Amino acid sequence: MTDDERFSLIVSVMGVNTVNPVRDPRIPEGVPMSAGYTPGIPRLGVPSLLMSDASLGVTNPGYRRGDTATALPSGIALGATFDPAMAAASGALVGREARSRGFNVQLAGGVNLARDPRNGRNFEYLSEDPLLTATLAAESIRAIQGEGVISTIKHYSLNCNETNRHWLDAIIDPVAHRESDLLAFEIAIERAQPGSVMTGYNKVNGEYAGGNRILIEDVLKGAWRYPGWVMSDWGATLDWEFANAGLDQESGAQMDVLMWKSEAFTDKLRAAHADGRLTPERLSEMVRRILRSMFAVGVDAWDEADRTGTADAAVHSGAAGAPDAAEHDAIALETARRGIVVLANDGILPLATEPGALVAVIGGYAQLGVPAGTGSSAVTPAGGFAAVVPIGGAGVMGPSRNLYLHPSSPLTELKRLLPEASVDFDPGMNAAEAALLAARADVAIVFAIRPEGESYDLADLSLPWGQGELIERVAAANANTIVVLETGNAVDMPWRDRVRAIVEAWYPGQAGGRAIAEVLTGAVEPSGRLPITFPASLDQTPRPELPGLGTPWGTPTTIRYDEGAEVGHRWFAKTGQRALFPFGHGLSYTSFDYEDLEVDGGTTITASFTVVNTGGRPGADVPQVYLTDAPDGPRLRLLGFERLHLEPGESRRVTIVAEPRVLARYDADAGAWRMLGGRHEVAVGQNAEDHVLSAAAELDGRTFGA
Repeated sequence: MTDDERFSLIVSVMGVNTVNPVRDPRIPEGVPMSAGYTPGIPRLGVPSLLMSDASLGVTNPGYRRGDTATALPSGIALGATFDPAMAAASGALVGREARSRGFNVQLAGGVNLARDPRNGRNFEYLSEDPLLTATLAAESIRAIQGEGVISTIKHYSLNCNETNRHWLDAIIDPVAHRESDLLAFEIAIERAQPGSVMTGYNKVNGEYAGGNRILIEDVLKGAWRYPGWVMSDWGATLDWEFANAGLDQESGAQMDVLMWKSEAFTDKLRAAHADGRLTPERLSEMVRRILRSMFAVGVDAWDEADRTGTADAAVHSGAAGAPDAAEHDAIALETARRGIVVLANDGILPLATEPGALVAVIGGYAQLGVPAGTGSSAVTPAGGFAAVVPIGGAGVMGPSRNLYLHPSSPLTELKRLLPEASVDFDPGMNAAEAALLAARADVAIVFAIRPEGESYDLADLSLPWGQGELIERVAAANANTIVVLETGNAVDMPWRDRVRAIVEAWYPGQAGGRAIAEVLTGAVEPSGRLPITFPASLDQTPRPELPGLGTPWGTPTTIRYDEGAEVGHRWFAKTGQRALFPFGHGLSYTSFDYEDLEVDGGTTITASFTVVNTGGRPGADVPQVYLTDAPDGPRLRLLGFERLHLEPGESRRVTIVAEPRVLARYDADAGAWRMLGGRHEVAVGQNAEDHVLSAAAELDGRTFGA
C-alpha cells in the first residue's frame, strides 16, 4: 500500500445531516449519506467503509430522505428483558437491515454503565450491571457480525454523563474501573470480538479517552490483546498525538473541525509522519487493524449487490431479498413486550373491564404514538414518525434535539383490546380538565413521558410539563388510576401511594403502543425486570448534586466517580439503603417460588435451584443469583440470571455458573484477577434486595487473567 492509501483508511467523513449540512467532496456521488465514510482501495480489493449509528436500529433521520428502518425499543428496554436471545434477534435485525442498505459498519454495542439516573443517554445503554450489560451486548454484537457487518462496542470508557461531555473529566480509581465499566467491556469483547472499539468524548483520569494510552495500549490492546481497531467518537479527536496513544481512526472528521477547528489525522498526522513523530510502524499498525477486522468479519466478501445496497442483496444466510419487514416488526414488538416492567400493582392489572365501562386514557401523546430518545440513535420507522416536536437546546446537538413519536398508539390499541368498554382520551394539557374525565371514568390510565437524549443530562428525576401534578389530580379524582411511564431513566414518584399500578414501558419502539396495551390487558404476561435501580430520591445516589449541571456549553467539568465499582444496586447494598424499586425488580400476573438451592465452589460458584410457577397463569420469571459475602467482607454482585417461561404448576431446575471475574478482585500490582480463597455466600432472589434462598461455598484462592 502507498502512504496515500494508508492515510485514506484512518479517517472517516460524515455525510450530510442537520449538524453537517455541507456535502464533503471526499464522499463520491452515489454513496448514501451516513455517519461515516472511508474510501476503499479497489486495486487491492479493500472495500469502502460505510458507517451508520445503530443503537436502536439503522439510524436515518437527517441523513437519507425517505429512508426508514425498524425502530427498536431503547437499549434499556432490551436490558429489562434479561434475555440474551432477544439481544441476538435484535442484533441480527440490525445487521440485515444495514447490509441491505450497503452499510458495513454499525456503531452499535453501547455498554456504558448507568452510574447516574440523570444521564441523558442511559436509554441507549443496557443496565447498571457489568455482567448483565456484557451478556446482552455480546449477543447483539455477535449477531450483527454474523450478518457480515462490523459492529463497534462503545463508548470506551466512562462516558456516563452528557453534561459538557467534550470537556468532562471522569475520575475513578483504576482498580474500581477494572471491576465495573471496564469489566463490561472486557467480557463483551472477549465473547463477541467486535471489529472496532469506539472511544468516548470524555477524559478518564485527566486524559481524553481517545488519547488515553493506559486505556487503549495498556488495557485494551495489551492486557486484553484486542486485535481490532480503535475509532474515535465524532468530534472527539483533538490532536494527532492520539495516534501515538493508540487511536487508529479519526471518525467524522468534520465534527473535529466544528469542535476543535481542524482535523487531526489528515495534514497534521501526515506532517508528523514526515518528520518521524509518527513512525511508519505505527501507521502500518493502524491500517493493519482496520484491514484485519474487514477480513475477520467478512465485509470484503460482499458481492456488488451488497455494496450498492440494492434490494436483491444477499442479506441473511445467503438468501436473496430485502429484510422481512413483518419479521422485524415482530422482533421489535416482542422486545417491547418482554422489556415492560410492572413496578407496582395492587390487583387492578390485568384490566378486566365490565361491558360499558369507561376507561380514561390521559396524556403522553397516547393518541399518536410512543416516544423515542433523541440524538444520534433516532430511527425513522416505516411510514415515518407520528410526530416530531422540536425541542432545541445549546451546543452541537441542539438542532437535533426533538421529541420523536413512533406511530404505535396506545389509545388505538387499548380500544382494540377492550371492545366492550368505552375508551375516551384527554391530552393531559390541563390537569383540571383531565380530572373531569377521570372523575366519571371507571379506570384512568395516565401516560407520562419524558424526552431524554444525547448531549443533555436531566436536572432532576421529575416528570416535565406538569405531569406530576397531572397524576396527582387524576388520582385524586379516580381511585383506580394506573400510571404508564415512558422514560429512559428512573422517575420521582411522590404520587406512588395514590395510584393502583405503575408500569415502566421505557421508549418501546415502533410497536410499543401495542405492547403496552397487551400487558395492561393481560393479553401478554409482564416479565420485564429493572436493569437499573430506581432511587427514592437523588439523596440516595453517590452524587445528589451533579457537577457541572447548568453550566454553559464548553465548561470544563470534573465528576469523581467515588462509588468506584459499587454502581447502582451495589451502592445501595454497600450503604444499607432500600431503593424505591431495586435492580431486578418486576411483577408478574402469576407467582413463582424457589426451592432446593445447592451451591458448589472450587474455581467458581455453581448454583442450582428449582423454580416453580405457583400461580394460576403462565408466565416468565428471571431468577437472579447474587454474591452477598466474601472473605474480605460483604459485597453484592450479580453472578448470573436466567429467563424461563413456566405453565401453572410447572417447575424447572436452573443451574448458573458464575463468571469468575465477578467474584474476584482486580490486583493492580499483579496485573491479574485474584480470587480470594474461603467462604463465599450467595443468594437467590427476584431482585437485588429481596433474597429467598441462601447458601455458601468454599472457593480456591488463585490468580488468573490479566
